[in-house]
Amino acid sequence: MNELLETDSHSHNPLVRYFRNLGPGLVTGASDDDPSGITTYSVAGAALGYGMLWTALATFPLMAAVQLICARIGLVTGRGLAGTIRRHYPRPFLYVACLLLLVANVFNIGADLAGMADATHMLTGVPPLVSVPMFGLAVLLATVYLTYARFAQYLKWLTGVLFAYVLAALLAKPDWRQVAVATVVPSLRGDALYVTTLVAVLGTTISPYLFFWQASQEVEEEKARGRRTLVQRRGANAHELSDARLDVITGMLFSNVVMFFIMLATGATLHPSGRSEIETARGAAEALRPLAGDGAYLLFALGLIGTGFLAVPVLAGSASFAVAEVFGWRAGLDLSPRRGRRFYLVFAGAVATGVVLRLAGTNPIRMLFLSALLNGLLAPPLLLLVMLVSNNRKIMGAHANGPWLNVLGWSATIVMSVAALAFLATSL
Repeated sequence: MNELLETDSHSHNPLVRYFRNLGPGLVTGASDDDPSGITTYSVAGAALGYGMLWTALATFPLMAAVQLICARIGLVTGRGLAGTIRRHYPRPFLYVACLLLLVANVFNIGADLAGMADATHMLTGVPPLVSVPMFGLAVLLATVYLTYARFAQYLKWLTGVLFAYVLAALLAKPDWRQVAVATVVPSLRGDALYVTTLVAVLGTTISPYLFFWQASQEVEEEKARGRRTLVQRRGANAHELSDARLDVITGMLFSNVVMFFIMLATGATLHPSGRSEIETARGAAEALRPLAGDGAYLLFALGLIGTGFLAVPVLAGSASFAVAEVFGWRAGLDLSPRRGRRFYLVFAGAVATGVVLRLAGTNPIRMLFLSALLNGLLAPPLLLLVMLVSNNRKIMGAHANGPWLNVLGWSATIVMSVAALAFLATSL
């Protein structure tokens, strides 16, 4: 069976091989466009029009490099990111990092569930008191009781809902000449609104939970191929690294294309009409209706629900993998509830706390702010560790970073460090 999987994934038909090898990178990229991300991009478009479109182009190589580095760490070491750092670097920072990641992800889950509930209420009238627990329970049951192969397929196909935002933007009928100019020529400004929005977009695009998820999912894919022990997983051949590169680049490109079209949809409609005070994705969907028609409104709302089902398992899963690897627990989406008890308890606790936060009436914007604050604090030192690990030949051997990965990886580290300082300055 393992030989058959290997043969399928390396088919001589390049198109077949391409689609079969899309997996962790595609899901990671798509999950970055979660309801909280959609809110951020919607606010950016409504407040600044086409002023942030250039960020989709500028952040793509940085995102792709960082996620590819994390994928390579998982493939070469046979461990997740937290497990690799734990064995080679001082643990105190890792404990703090996992705590911050868990708290940030819980706030993000709460905000995502709020977005899903708002969209459901808009379309069906079902109140959040009913929909939020149902969403949380559905995610939990699917994660615990589906096999990894089926769960991964579910996430992979669910990425298709993001095309709703491409269609919504096309229905908005933007001025394509202005769009082209704004995409390639940054319109930098120094006012508080622009700086705050830019920092929010960067923080939403390059998020720490994606680093942990990417590395852990590469390990899960290896386990699914029958490589159950660390000795079997350690090391990577040229085919595996090439497949990972293709998968990651596709996923990050997809993520940024969707990000671009979300900002385009709101920038083409809400900003010119003077509706710049959008605070939620629901507000963006409702405001789109009279300006771009029922089609754009419906697509925007449905996209919120679909992306939530994609992102909540990734948010809870990345925290579960990180915590389990730090403490040396069994971790894996193919574990039975009994064998993976502590891993699933972290997962369930993260989802349940997010549900409680939403039902308690916590302001989703406040939850997004707290999540962004924690991610902003965590991203720079974590990126520094990622770069140190990926350049350490005792860990990576011949697969340590090459020149281009180093240029882009260190650039991402510097950009996120500056963004964190700017975020703190504007917040205070």
